[in-house]
Amino acid sequence: MSTVRKTITFTEKQDKWIKSRIEVGEFTNDSEYLRDLVRRDQAKNAKFSALKAAITEGMESGISNKSVPDIMKEVEERMRADGRL
Repeated sequence: MSTVRKTITFTEKQDKWIKSRIEVGEFTNDSEYLRDLVRRDQAKNAKFSALKAAITEGMESGISNKSVPDIMKEVEERMRADGRL
């Protein structure tokens, strides 16, 4: 995988924070810390996009003729089948 060099500017307070993360051993250098932040942001946005798509799908599916207890029963059955209950 190729890399791209970036030049960025931080406040003194932000720089101290990054250095503190490195000093406690969470990261070995500034780049590692920033790449971790980008990966977390990508994961967060992927989850958000999936949730947004699910909401859109639900909204576009129309009104259900099922009762709330029926829907809850289906959810519980699905969760049991998935091993989450």
